Amino acid sequence: MQQQLDPAWVARVVQVALDEDLGPAPGRDVTSQATIPPDAVGTAHLVARAEGVVAGLVVVQEVVDQVAQRLGTDGVTVSLTVEDGARVWRDEVLAVLVGPVQTLLVAERTMLNLASRASGVATHTRRWADVLDGSGAQVLDTRKTTPGLRALEKYAVRCGGGTNKRMGLYDVAMVKDNHVVAAGSVAAAVRAVQERFPDVDIQVEADTLDQALEAVAAGARFLLLDNMPTPLLAEVVAAVRAGEPTTGRVELEATGNLTLDRAAEVAGTGVDYLSVGGLTHSSPILDLALDLQAS
Repeated sequence: MQQQLDPAWVARVVQVALDEDLGPAPGRDVTSQATIPPDAVGTAHLVARAEGVVAGLVVVQEVVDQVAQRLGTDGVTVSLTVEDGARVWRDEVLAVLVGPVQTLLVAERTMLNLASRASGVATHTRRWADVLDGSGAQVLDTRKTTPGLRALEKYAVRCGGGTNKRMGLYDVAMVKDNHVVAAGSVAAAVRAVQERFPDVDIQVEADTLDQALEAVAAGARFLLLDNMPTPLLAEVVAAVRAGEPTTGRVELEATGNLTLDRAAEVAGTGVDYLSVGGLTHSSPILDLALDLQAS
């Protein structure tokens, strides 16, 4: 099972989302609280409206718990029928929720927003992972995430069979073209990071064969091969691999202008990773619904 979400992070995100939907705590749902007796108890099914890969189901219990606390109602029992990362089919029941109907309906949109978003990312990621299966290459995400939801979206990438790159600016140094301009050269930029933050890994972006070889010579052991047509990408991979008996292993990532149609071709050049910002910035949601069952 993939690394789980931090419960404290989940609690904070759910609190913000509920404040957004209900107003500042405790908040209110004027429709549900006016039409449904507080002691009415019911059952609801969380259902997939389309085929895909689910993620974010781990937030459902936190959402209903916080709503119950805000409304002062009894708790809701959540029984998941599938786990995050599972492939699901249209009309499949993902969870059964039993508890106060007010609580179920007040919690509905927040749980669906989070789980649908995460499941959309997981479903998109799985398409890439399936295309790359057996190639030796993995699909990576980027920092192009929804502000405030990065941990959830990167968790969803893992649920879909992808790999997280870096979580933020703090855990990996990534020397890109603007850093090279500011520092004066690739070597100068790499050296500056090594001197200031010797404990972090360094990745270097390269647009040409010469830049890639310069980065390796400067000590970089992870290269982002940016926007390269397939023949150039293959040439760079071959050149870097030829030097590995001397340099040691260099991880290679293709990035920029990647599509599912090109994925197998790009993986065939021998890169280790394909970096796809669209996993998190352009995935449509997976349509999920909460269906209250007739009593």
